[in-house]
Amino acid sequence: MRGLKVLPSGRPGRGRLYVNRPDGQAVAWYDRQANRISVLSDDQREAVLGVLRPYLTGDWTIGPPPVPTAADLRRLVLPPDQDLAPNRPGEGLLGELAYGSPGSRARHRLRLDLQARQRVGAELDALEAADWRTLHDVPIPGLGLLDHLLIGPPGVFAVRTVPGRRQRARIGDLLLTVGRAEPRPDPRWIRRAAAYAARVLSTPVTPVLALDDASRVEVAPTVRDILVLHPPTTTTLRTTPSTLKPPDIEALFTQARTLPTWT
Repeated sequence: MRGLKVLPSGRPGRGRLYVNRPDGQAVAWYDRQANRISVLSDDQREAVLGVLRPYLTGDWTIGPPPVPTAADLRRLVLPPDQDLAPNRPGEGLLGELAYGSPGSRARHRLRLDLQARQRVGAELDALEAADWRTLHDVPIPGLGLLDHLLIGPPGVFAVRTVPGRRQRARIGDLLLTVGRAEPRPDPRWIRRAAAYAARVLSTPVTPVLALDDASRVEVAPTVRDILVLHPPTTTTLRTTPSTLKPPDIEALFTQARTLPTWT
């Protein structure tokens, strides 16, 4: 079949590779973890192998797909431009940096923000091997982009990254201050973002502030509803009691990765 295209379902090197027709309809997919190709119609086998061959590694197998779940069916018909899963950490900042004024203060701050989001995002992505799912740069109407949305056995977490710049950070009920800089409304922002995510996903969402590269973090004793990660390691998340089963995680991830869910 002519015109087949290979599209990733997530960030480079993760998730499945889908083989789509020009109209966007999937005809096969390659599960890189299981090293298996699932073909929807046997007469398309050779064409699918032809476009997937550069991506195949090791001893792969090919055959009809397993019985799809409801989440699989929704993902198969999701147009690529409405899929948030391929977003990289800090995706929205890359364009701003590309068109920013060289040497400006704003550009320097953007670079610090991007580096912090990339470091925190890499740690969160590493959880995918333990049945977690991550999304980056999720649009929240009226608030901008949520840095990271994390879905795993303990539940759903809305994560805002704050560059610590090797200075002391103080977190209060309403404001966050890093060093001698002006206070930032990050606590209020992440609460609002988590509340919106909870409404659209119909499940509790925990607000999280991840402090990257801060020398010390002081949290007011009245801040009980926000999870603070410092350093932004995933140890706390890994040891949190489980509340979601793998099918629940996949269903929430499928819903969350769909752009119309948020807009």
